[in-house]
Amino acid sequence: TAAAELLLEALKERQGEVLHEALADPIQSSVEVQTVQARLDQRVNIEASRIVSVIPGYNTTTIDAVVTTASGDEGMLMVLDENGKLLAWKWSDRIQPIETTALDFTRDLAAGRWIAARSKMSLQLQEELAPGDLERKWTKLSQVSGGFRKVKDAVIAHQGGDQQLVLVAVAFGQATTNLFVIFDASGRIINVDISRDFV
Repeated sequence: TAAAELLLEALKERQGEVLHEALADPIQSSVEVQTVQARLDQRVNIEASRIVSVIPGYNTTTIDAVVTTASGDEGMLMVLDENGKLLAWKWSDRIQPIETTALDFTRDLAAGRWIAARSKMSLQLQEELAPGDLERKWTKLSQVSGGFRKVKDAVIAHQGGDQQLVLVAVAFGQATTNLFVIFDASGRIINVDISRDFV
């Protein structure tokens, strides 16, 4: 939570350098401090913020927070890596097309719709992953994690370019874990890391 408090404070005070320093390595290396600062300067003024919940997962932690602006409360989701660095974030009420696809894909997996899930993948990935492979990976993750509960939310970690990354938070009986769903520039799923520990 100390890392999340630091992030929220940096958002409120519009401290681009602090925020940039708090980014996970792959994200930090792909964005300039000035870009972060410019985006902060465009945001409406944040009057207050609070952390609603902290949900530890296997290799990520999901933070649910609320920020208060002149126009009211706005939900915010942050995903931190194992070092407490910011991997992804989003304002809860804004959904992008790749987020929708990632959520639909994960719901297909959860419901056992392997063919429907595969239809959202690139042809190359479909060739590499048979429906049975998807079923085996998902079933193993579900068993080890105490059974599937629900698909919670999706957050874009990296957008634009050849590879776009969406993290989908999935609640299981014993933990919440993030599925790493990677898209190409045209919005097809080109890779899925169901969980590094279970493949």
